[in-house]
Amino acid sequence: MALIIRNAHVYAPADLGTADVLMAGGRILAVGRDLSVSLPNLEEIDASGKILTPGFFDQHIHVNGGGGEGGFVSRCPELNLSELIAVGTTSIVGVCGTDFISRSIENLLAKVRALAIEGVSAWMYTSNYRFPGTSMSQSVAKDMFLVPECLGVKIALGDHRSSFPRPDEVLHLLSDIRLTGMITGKGGVLHVHMGDIPGIFEMFIKFQEGGFPIQHIRPTHCSRKRDIYESSLKFAKKGGYVDYTAGFSCNGSTANDILEAIDSGVDPTHITMSTDGHGSMPRFNDKGEMVGLTTGGVGGLLDTIRDLIANHSVPVEKALIFNTTNVADALSLKDQGRIEEGACANACLFNDSWELQEVVSKGRVMMRGGKVVVKGTFEE
Repeated sequence: MALIIRNAHVYAPADLGTADVLMAGGRILAVGRDLSVSLPNLEEIDASGKILTPGFFDQHIHVNGGGGEGGFVSRCPELNLSELIAVGTTSIVGVCGTDFISRSIENLLAKVRALAIEGVSAWMYTSNYRFPGTSMSQSVAKDMFLVPECLGVKIALGDHRSSFPRPDEVLHLLSDIRLTGMITGKGGVLHVHMGDIPGIFEMFIKFQEGGFPIQHIRPTHCSRKRDIYESSLKFAKKGGYVDYTAGFSCNGSTANDILEAIDSGVDPTHITMSTDGHGSMPRFNDKGEMVGLTTGGVGGLLDTIRDLIANHSVPVEKALIFNTTNVADALSLKDQGRIEEGACANACLFNDSWELQEVVSKGRVMMRGGKVVVKGTFEE
């Protein structure tokens, strides 16, 4: 079915002014003023007075549930499709976390494929907190090679729950990821859960100084503590990408994380954010004992965009890049996170108060008039 959205103020994320956007077959066919279209079964949405943006891209989300640090009852629930649509997220990368036994990589892949069938663009990282990595094929490199959805490998470093691999072991893993990325045409990334223990960013910089390309190293949770945040700025100024967890900041807000990084000289295109949605948010005392646990939400991307625009006067086209084009380009998914001919037909429509009105994912209208109209298989 074809869809044309007319008279929207389009941010691609570049400001294109008032334009029409034509979609069919899951792709954007044309973007321009007063498009003349004659297609069978064409649906038309009049978006006069509304703002059209790319769909949001969340590159760290526990689609099959995280948790487990507090025993069997602390396993977080799986994600439902409607949760993503309600906050304008149309592209995701699923991850596993602490639980390396009951949350298998096979289970993660199945959930990623289910969400793709239900209507969003979905990928994954293989492995979890563990080293050597947990895989489906007895090799994380082979997982990347054999599974189209697998963009790279996840690991935890500098965390009391991690496996504490030696620097040479981490470098060997990075080499496998880089070479497999070359073979498969993928970007190939090591997605790193950053813990509180210092020294990890310094290790990464030594890798770069020794000749390893820094763009394959992708740390997340980079604002969990002030010293980790400051180290992330040094890493980013060396050309690395840094990912801040929306709503989880040592600086008061993720908007503050982003703006301070830019003010310090970090390239804005090397900053991304994600939610850690459906992951556990444990609190530990000085003895390493868990004293509290909550589940991460999935709405932090939208909240941070609103914060940047409304409270920090960041221009819309600049605020949007941190969870659209930056994420897509960093993952070598050039058809994601943008409104342009040939791109995946993902889009959000907002009113002038930045209230979400419509969501289109892969060319299908998933939200109308602020109400989710397409839900997951077991949500009806």
